[in-house]
Amino acid sequence: MSRFMLFVMHDADAPPGGPPPLELVEKMNVFNEEMVRAGVLLAGDGLMPPSEGARVVFGGGERPSVVDGPFAEAKEVVGGYWIIQARSREEAIEWASRAPLPDGTIEIRRIGEAEDYPEEIAAASRMDEEGPEQTYDR
Repeated sequence: MSRFMLFVMHDADAPPGGPPPLELVEKMNVFNEEMVRAGVLLAGDGLMPPSEGARVVFGGGERPSVVDGPFAEAKEVVGGYWIIQARSREEAIEWASRAPLPDGTIEIRRIGEAEDYPEEIAAASRMDEEGPEQTYDR
């Protein structure tokens, strides 16, 4: 099994519009519960708009700079995410295809595992202590 991150993308020019409609939240809850029952959902959350965010920008060996949102150069923004476990990229695509989104895009990216990298990189990236638990509240 591999882990995949599904990014829910939407047009950055879309008005923030406050919280999502109740009907959409109810459909998302049904979808999330389906993924929990299938044993694929590891984590998932909606994100607040970019106007509440910040970017820490690194470059040139200088001290990082902070840019407050919203971010004018963004064409699309991440509105939420799921982390799922699936047997294949195709299975992850199948789950993403079922999402009850009225519009937008879901970008799917496999999460890198230690075996994807040379041993010295994998060994260097291991944490000394166990990491945090997943965020999805079952």
